[in-house]
Amino acid sequence: QVQLVESGGGLEQSGGSLRLSCVASGRAFSRLLMGWFRQAPGKERDFVAAIRSNGDTLYADSMKGRLHVSRDNAKNTGYLQMNSLKPEDTAVYYCAARELSIMSRISSNYNYWGQGTQVTVSS
Repeated sequence: QVQLVESGGGLEQSGGSLRLSCVASGRAFSRLLMGWFRQAPGKERDFVAAIRSNGDTLYADSMKGRLHVSRDNAKNTGYLQMNSLKPEDTAVYYCAARELSIMSRISSNYNYWGQGTQVTVSS
């Protein structure tokens, strides 16, 4: 089992930046694929970014250029840096972990989920 706890969400103005963190516990974090998803009210959960243990990254096309995903395996922590925030980025952001270290944009491929952190961007 893996437990994931996100933090770093909040209220930010349009054009601002936020860095989300996700601390993992329970199993060897370094072996897991880490992903980030978001879900706005009334919408499906969408892929945002993913990072493998070796640092390979994958980003959602819609947000590419405004994101930087990273991880610190020694601290069992993953990060999502979001820049140039827009009101449409408002959502609950979730981190997820997959035991199979193959990149995926599909939420059902991830085995573990955090509780989510709210990001609200004002215009």
